[in-house]
Parts: sequence; C-alpha cells; structure tokens
Amino acid sequence: MSIERTLTQLQVNPRTAERAREIGQLGYMQWLGGLPAKACYLTEATCAYMAAAPFRDTDPAVEEFCKLLKASLDAPLTPLDLALPKPRRRGGAKERRLSL
Repeated sequence: MSIERTLTQLQVNPRTAERAREIGQLGYMQWLGGLPAKACYLTEATCAYMAAAPFRDTDPAVEEFCKLLKASLDAPLTPLDLALPKPRRRGGAKERRLSL
C-alpha cells in the first residue's frame, strides 16, 4: 500500500474530531500493514511524514496520521494509542457521498 493511496483515503471531510481521529488511526494502521517486510521503519515513516505534512492544516485525519508518525519517531519504544472504531451506524452510502 503506497503512501499516496493512504493519503487520498485520509482526505475526507469528517463531521467530528473523534471521527477524524478514527480515520487517522485507521490510515496509520493501513500504511503500517502495507510496508514491505524488510523495510526500514525510520526511513518509511520519515518519508510518509514528509509526504503527509503539506496536508495537515486542511485535513484533520491527515493531521492525526502525522501525529502518530511523529510520536512513533520521537519515542519508538512507547506504545501508540490505537484503536479500531466502535461499530455504529454512520449514515451509509448517503453520508459517504456527502463526505467527498
């Protein structure tokens, strides 16, 4: 999974800060899961941060993604606060169309 695809998926218009945080965390987990097995995390995380940084001010989910990358680089042995979103109804296809 490339950083460009992850960033494209993060550039949505979440209705709440909580939803932006959920999307940012999901983006981080997706990006992390898509790294090659022998990739250098420091190099990949730095490149991902540099690619995402220009979008931090306009996209709240990208800002959360950047925070997670920065936290992982600043304190590599500290666990990150990651969680899957709680299952709930979010409006279905109509809401997805409105978020674009």
